[in-house]
Amino acid sequence: MKKNRKISIIVGILILIAYSILGTNNPDAIISGMFFEVISGLAVIGIAILMFPLLQPFGKKITLWYLALKAVEGTLMIIAGVLFFIHTSSLLELRDQIYLFHGYIFSMPALLFYYLLYKSKLIPGWLSVWGVIASILLVIVNVLELMGIIPGLKILYIPIVLNEVILALWLILKGFNMSAIRNIGIEV
Repeated sequence: MKKNRKISIIVGILILIAYSILGTNNPDAIISGMFFEVISGLAVIGIAILMFPLLQPFGKKITLWYLALKAVEGTLMIIAGVLFFIHTSSLLELRDQIYLFHGYIFSMPALLFYYLLYKSKLIPGWLSVWGVIASILLVIVNVLELMGIIPGLKILYIPIVLNEVILALWLILKGFNMSAIRNIGIEV
């Protein structure tokens, strides 16, 4: 199996791992809760590291911002996992605040990621455009929530969650666009 195909499969699997945390908020499952949150944070960082060489030719500064913001996002998830393990009421409250902040952080690198995917043509355009639109929606919702104009509307996370799950499945089943890989001129 070629290296770029392995990378697409690994990135797809890491996206699914990162999202697996969404359904694991069981306060009684201290060990598994911590484990899943830490693994999810590491997956988020791993995705950015693996995608960096593929995205960099399409905007070095933007790709660096994407990598840095994903590192912050993943680190927040790891810290939240450790706080979940310690499991005192005040630390669980801090964990909840970290996840609230994490939601705000998530939207910015997502927007950069899908913009870079659109420019690179590594995936179909419709999937990139969906990701850009879902990310913009998320940024708008986050700003309105921070301003106190609307309460947290978790339902508006659905477009980006569905997009990322579809992206993960696409990467696992189809991989990257081979002509875009050749155009980059990078041996991956």
